[in-house]
Formats: sequence, structure tokens, C-alpha cells
Amino acid sequence: MSPVLAGVLQLLALVVALGLAYRPLGDYMAGVYSSKKHLRVEKWIYKAIGANPDTEMRWPAYLRGVLAFSAVSVLFLYVLQRLQGSLPGSLGFASIDPDQAFNTAASFVANTNWQSYYGEQAMGHVVQTGGLAVQNFVSASVGIAVAVALVRGFARSRTGELGNFWSDLVRGTIRILLPIAVIAALVLVACGAIQNFSGIHEVGQFTGGSQQWNGGAVASQEAIKELGTNGGGYFNANAAHPFENPNGLSNLLEIFLILVIPFSLTRTFGRMVGSLKQGYAILAAMGVIWLGFTALMMWTEFAHHGPAFDIAGGAMEGKETRFGIGGSSIFAVATTLTSTGAVNSFHSSFTGFGGGITMLGMQLGEIAPGGTGSGLYGMLIMAIIAVFIAGLMVGRTPEYLGKKIGTREIKFAACYILITPALVLCFTAAAMALPTPVHSMTNSGAHGFSEILYAYTSGANNNGSAFAGLNADTQWFNTTIGLAMLLGRFLPMVFVLALAGSLAEQRPVPATVGTLGTHKPLFSGLLVGTIMIVAGLTYFPALALGPLAEGLAS
Repeated sequence: MSPVLAGVLQLLALVVALGLAYRPLGDYMAGVYSSKKHLRVEKWIYKAIGANPDTEMRWPAYLRGVLAFSAVSVLFLYVLQRLQGSLPGSLGFASIDPDQAFNTAASFVANTNWQSYYGEQAMGHVVQTGGLAVQNFVSASVGIAVAVALVRGFARSRTGELGNFWSDLVRGTIRILLPIAVIAALVLVACGAIQNFSGIHEVGQFTGGSQQWNGGAVASQEAIKELGTNGGGYFNANAAHPFENPNGLSNLLEIFLILVIPFSLTRTFGRMVGSLKQGYAILAAMGVIWLGFTALMMWTEFAHHGPAFDIAGGAMEGKETRFGIGGSSIFAVATTLTSTGAVNSFHSSFTGFGGGITMLGMQLGEIAPGGTGSGLYGMLIMAIIAVFIAGLMVGRTPEYLGKKIGTREIKFAACYILITPALVLCFTAAAMALPTPVHSMTNSGAHGFSEILYAYTSGANNNGSAFAGLNADTQWFNTTIGLAMLLGRFLPMVFVLALAGSLAEQRPVPATVGTLGTHKPLFSGLLVGTIMIVAGLTYFPALALGPLAEGLAS
């Protein structure tokens, strides 16, 4: 079987699996967030934290819940790392330095999972399982909760109430993420991923000495890191490490886990607003971008440019032979079009254009299908922008799902789409202008610039994947990327929830013959075009200095 055919068959199998899961999972999640009943274990949690799950919240109260919970999570994870040297199960590792502890705490709470450390050489079992793995669950649940709050803003009228944050947080964790992650972890163990609490083992004797391997609860953390679109990993090699991702079957499963909730949330959206066709329109836009990026990535990496590429069957540098170019390309697109950040190959070793595709995927806002929750609310923000543009073209007041998009709503949407690019470009410019940060670059020229641009793109968009080649374990990068992750996660949520509250207060507007049909293919096409134009105009100059220049020169 040719490598190209193998890659295409993997993609087809993935599409079929996602299609089979779409309806039952989407409907189930809609039922979870619409139910008035509480499970017994949920009641225990509400009692322990002193929350009343039946109290409806307006958007300021909902936002305070998000920020308060996240602030406490950052503090807890920071302290846990700083005390690691005194904790049992630390594997003899020392406490984490203050700047790196801040960066890691910000990273995992922001659902980014950027790592400026070698996991197998820095974090013990207590920090990994009691700190990082816990945040993999709850940070993903926070994202879904905010998305559901925005959906309620569209679905409700003449009320500012968006639900209860504590109820949404607990339900997302207990009813959705936990059961799927348990099943996925068992499958990963069956595929060969490790799951234990063993210590450090010295393995073999080599010319340069012996090699040390860590044990750990890898399969369980791998399952939720992919399912919750978190990223990170027990090992520095991430999903390229055989303990995390043993073979082609586990690789396909992990890609499925990355995509299944973000895609299925579009059906949840359609079910909750009372029109499945609206969900299908959003799904179509996501699917077109994802398939387009995947096809383009596979083409750039399979294209032959000389004898070495002919012999290898494509650009195999930086890729695992057990996954091949097809499995690596599909994984790279899935992880950068979502907020996952896990990698099974080194993006820095991709072709110039291939590396640019991974960057552009994040720069779109990671909305095709995006992170757990963040992808849906990001796409709905872009839908509002698209409706506004259509309204300008035909001279009508823009409407979406029966809600008028007025001055207030479009200001919230505009602020949302401006925050992340401002963070990425300003931090990148500062790093390139100052004398010290550029010393962390392994490469010079266009590729070196791409290392810096990729790092801040990954951090501010809450992706977490690394381009490789950049030494990010410095005070400058630990601090600035940590700030980019926190601001890139929580500032957009402010405007999402403010927009949700504004929409929920409105009286529904009846549809007329002049109302734009937002459930039709025409709108899906307009939405895709709006996304590409907004991202293109924003990031094209920076991309031209980095991956485009490198790709054209090769």
C-alpha cells in the first residue's frame, strides 16, 4: 500500500468514526446541560464547595465564577509545584523554579498545556496526577460551560440569566469528560500505553551511558489531554513517544478524541437553540476548513523535492515511521485547528509551507472545530461577524437566530477577535526587538522568526504545541508566554459572556422574507470566507516573514 493511500484511508476512517459519534454525543451533551436533575455525586460536590446549582446567574456572576475558580486553580497548581521537592511520589525531582511554576500553572489552567520543561525529568507523580491531570478535566469543562452560556444567550429571551457556572462545570466533568476518558484510557492501555506509578528505571548500556525511563499514569492522562483538547504530556516527545502513543491504531484514536467533542458540540448547539439546521451550518464551515487544511498539509508533506524525498516517500524528517506522513499530517492539523497542542511529530521539521499551515490553523482562532467549548463560541463569534458583513452589503439590520446584532453586540464580537492577534503580534515584536530573547532561537532567518511567532501564537491561542528549536525555559519566555496564555484565555471569555447576556435580554425578532438564512450553504460559505479573510489580513505580514518566506526559498 502506498503511503498516500494509507493516509487517505486513515482520514476516511476518521471521518466515519466522527460521523457515527456526532448525533448521539451531541444530543447527550444537550441533555446534560438542559437537565434539571442532579446526580448524587454532584450534590456532594455542590455541598462541599457551598454552591447552589439551581441559582440562575447573569453574565457578571457567571464570569466571576469562571475567574474565581481559575484563579484558585492557578494558585493551587503553582504551590503544588513549588512544594514538589517535599512531597511523596516526587521521584526525587526538585521543586519547580518560580517562573516555570507560574508558566506551567497558567498553561494548564488556561487549557493550553504549553510545557517549557521535560516532563520525564521535572514532574513527579503527585504533580502529574493531582495537579496537571485534574486541570486537564476542569479547564476543558470551563470552556464547554462558557460555550453553553453563549448558546443559552441565543436560546433565551427577555432574561439576562445564562444558567449556573458551578452546575455546568461539575456536569461537564462528571457526566461528559470523565466517563469517555475512562473508556479511552482502557483502550489506550490495550494498545500498549503504560499506566502505573513506578519509579525511574535505568535501561540498557550505550556508548554514552545508560538511559533512564519513567513510569506513570500515562494512559489516563493521555486520554483526557486529547479529549479535553489540552495537550502536554508525560514525556518531552509527547504523542510521538511510544509509551503515550504506541502504534497507528492508538494514533487514530487520539485524533478522534481531539475532534469528537468540538465537532459534536455543533449538534448540541442546534438542539439547544431549537434548529438542528443551524448546527449543521456551523458544522459544515468547520468541516470544510478542517478537510481543506488536512488535504493541503498532506499534499505539502507528500510532495517530492529530490532523491531523499523520493526514497522516503515524502518529507519524513521529524516524523515517526510508525505513523508515516499521513498519520503525522492528520494529527498536526487536528492539534493546531483545535486547542490541543499534543504533537506526534516535530512541526519545525515540516516543510516551510507545512509549518505555516500549522501556524495558520491556530491563527484562525482554533475554530475548525476548535477546543472543547472554545471552538464553538469562537465560531459563533465569527458567525456574528459574517451576519454583520452580510447586513452591510444588503442594507439591513443584521440578525442571527432571531436576535438583532446591534452596536453593543458587534463591539463585543470585535473586541473578541482583536485580543488574540494583538497579544501574538505585540509579544512577538517585543521578543524580536529585545537583545536577550533571540538568543533562545536555534535557527536564524525566516525559520528562527517562525520559532518565536509560533510560540506566542500557540500560547495566546491556548494551543500549547511547540515548533521546536526554541529554548523557552527562560525568565522572559516563561513570564511573557504565561501572561499571553492567561490573557488569551480569559479576556475573550469576558466578551463572550457579555455578548451572551446582551443576547439573552433581547426580544426575539420574527423572520421575514429579507432575513438571511443562516442555516443554508450560502451562509456556511460566507462564514468560511469571513474567517479566512479576517485571519489573512491580520497575520499575512507576519507569515510572509516566516513560513511563507521559508517555503518560497526552498
